[in-house]
Amino acid sequence: MSTFITRIESSGAGPRLAVKDLIDVAGVPTTAGCRAVALAATPAAADAPCVATARAAGARIVGKVNLHELAFGATGENPWYGTPVNPLDPSLIPGGSSSGSAVAVATGEADVAYGSDTGGSVRIPSACCGTVGLKTTWGRIPLQGVWLLSESLDTVGPMAADVGGVVLGMRLLEPSFVPGSPASTVGRVRGMAGIDPAIDDAVDAALAASEFEVVDVRLEGWGDATRAAMLILLAEAWKNDRSVFERDADGIGGDVRERLELGRSIDAERVAGARATADAWRRQLAEVFTRVEVLALPTLPAPPVPVGTDALHLTSLTMPVNLGGNPALALPIPAGGPIPASLQLIGPLQGEELLVAAGAVVEGAVRG
Repeated sequence: MSTFITRIESSGAGPRLAVKDLIDVAGVPTTAGCRAVALAATPAAADAPCVATARAAGARIVGKVNLHELAFGATGENPWYGTPVNPLDPSLIPGGSSSGSAVAVATGEADVAYGSDTGGSVRIPSACCGTVGLKTTWGRIPLQGVWLLSESLDTVGPMAADVGGVVLGMRLLEPSFVPGSPASTVGRVRGMAGIDPAIDDAVDAALAASEFEVVDVRLEGWGDATRAAMLILLAEAWKNDRSVFERDADGIGGDVRERLELGRSIDAERVAGARATADAWRRQLAEVFTRVEVLALPTLPAPPVPVGTDALHLTSLTMPVNLGGNPALALPIPAGGPIPASLQLIGPLQGEELLVAAGAVVEGAVRG
């Protein structure tokens, strides 16, 4: 099965949890979906803290799920472990990098899955597979025991078939988690280039059905934030995976190997410039959240692409959120066809409680 890299026998009445295979589970090797890593891996000595918390809350770990190798890609395809099959349309990518996590909850093989999100890796597969995923605030969930891609951008978050499942996932991460009150004022982000008009229309229709007060918002720094996030990601990915690359470059797939080589060429001065852009971007987002409670825009600018097709453009609406450190929720909404669109709700820092409440309102409105 291409969804799971390792299945784990479990029993009991607790929720079934699938864990992306870059998060340590005691007694199981962590492969990061990479042959070079897997060949040198030994069983993890202990659970990552985010897994230990879930076990203490009664979760049953059913396995470690597949991913885009080293969490470094948006398609979710994997040359070593196969590609998880998109349950909406097998010809389309499942999305990455948390492809196995999205497919596991979409097919009912897990109640909750943990994914990681560096530039969209929870939200993109959720959008591709018609499920719900929460990118958490940077730093809220500990990253100990997680294979790093970019420590400045990496987050761990829950994925599920619906908003209720994501709330359950947050309770496995934080037992005291309780949804907040629904937002009343939503800032509809406008002026983004390259968005399929049908997807934009689907977002507007979902917000109207939810009866939020909607005001238009323009974020002039979006493009600069996208470029800065990509530069930081590439530089830190090279730093974190350099030892694997130098030990066994042939054990890394071609697309990921090329991205790592791009990171090798980025110098400290360019990274410093990107961090200055990040500071300005965070100030802009903080100011926006003094005027609206939640931001809304599509998760993907276009429908999922066929397997074997480049999907870097699908990160254009997700990556700036990671640079800001803000939480964001992706959830499916009707788009007039068999493949739903995905609405992305972005919240202020530490605003997960607000986001899941708003997401539940949207989910009820579009399903009703």
